[in-house]
Amino acid sequence: MHTRTKWTDLAVEAREGEGRVETLEGGIERTEVIIRGEDAAKRFGRPPGRYVTLSCPQTMTIELATRQALSRALADALTELLPWNAKTVLVTGLGNRSVTPDALGPRTCERVLVTRHMSGCLPADVAGRMASVCAASPGVLGVTGVETAEVLRGMVEHVKPDAVIAVDALAARDSQRICSTIQAADTGITPGSGVGNHQKALTRETLGVPVIAVGVPMVVYASTIARDAMAFFGRESGASPADEEKLAACVERVVSERLGDLIVTPREVDALVERMAGILAEGINMALHPGLSMEEIAQLTAQ
Repeated sequence: MHTRTKWTDLAVEAREGEGRVETLEGGIERTEVIIRGEDAAKRFGRPPGRYVTLSCPQTMTIELATRQALSRALADALTELLPWNAKTVLVTGLGNRSVTPDALGPRTCERVLVTRHMSGCLPADVAGRMASVCAASPGVLGVTGVETAEVLRGMVEHVKPDAVIAVDALAARDSQRICSTIQAADTGITPGSGVGNHQKALTRETLGVPVIAVGVPMVVYASTIARDAMAFFGRESGASPADEEKLAACVERVVSERLGDLIVTPREVDALVERMAGILAEGINMALHPGLSMEEIAQLTAQ
């Protein structure tokens, strides 16, 4: 595998230039990558399955119309990936809520419209348009001493959902994808894999139900940024592609050796996490409660 794809959770980066691409409303780019068979999985370092990536231009201020379009596009993708007969869904937010770049999952969970406990408490005209949804953020191994997979196995055994949606912060190869790209996949997820901190995978095999992974890149490796900067310098100075590649690889190696696996995130990460958590939660809510309007969902999730 090429070194530049080593630390990325995005299938669209691992299989750059491949996949079906279409442009949606609001200028959102939707790319679908399908990895079939174990040979392809080994070659691209990704489990077999279907990966849907939604991208918009990176900016600190995304217009409301674009945010809503992202949420609708995510809702459509989740509707395609979830089992058609899913009546009860468990949404889990992975990550450490005390570490901002890793808090996307827990903060998304806080905005999910949970309804499992409302049985018999809502008017019939509303209850008939809502799915049974529960949400939980199990924390991280370093804080709880318990593997996320172990916690979720217990929840699944008790709640017996038809599917699990796992939300997590991801790592990207391209810094332009930070907080501007959403990936949804039917492959499940391995918490911490993007930053080399592998834990037990959350998949259909480990939990016993389909697991849909949803994530947004929040970090990129410093060595990758250094490499991209040097590659740009090489192009501007007229270096040949071969010399450009050698120079960039050398810089990446030096940065990695001197700084280790240094991870970089934007200084505005607090605001970015809050924004993306809202977009993800809105998309999840629309997918799980298609009978409700966006206005009704907003009223029911108001704090």
